[in-house]
Amino acid sequence: QVQLVESGGGLVQPGKSTTLSCTASGSIFRSIVVGWYRQGLGEERELVATITPSGFANYADSVKGRFTISRDNARTTVFLQMNSLNPEDTAVHYCNSDPPVMNFWGKGTLVTVSS
Repeated sequence: QVQLVESGGGLVQPGKSTTLSCTASGSIFRSIVVGWYRQGLGEERELVATITPSGFANYADSVKGRFTISRDNARTTVFLQMNSLNPEDTAVHYCNSDPPVMNFWGKGTLVTVSS
């Protein structure tokens, strides 16, 4: 059973940066594609970044050039570095495999971008 715990959210000023962490309890995490997802208020959940076990990353157009996904397989942790944040980035952020597994969803971490 894999449990994912997201952390690092909070209130961030527009134009600033923050880094989210996703820590997994299961070793299988090291061998799967992991994605960061986000869901704004009243919006559908969207996939914003993925990373393969070997470290190849892919990004949604909305975050390309601003966000960087990385992973530390030794610690089964995936990070999302978020730069140049704007209010449209306000959302609950989740990690999961790609494609997502229903039982892997955690509680997420809220990022609020506001002055």
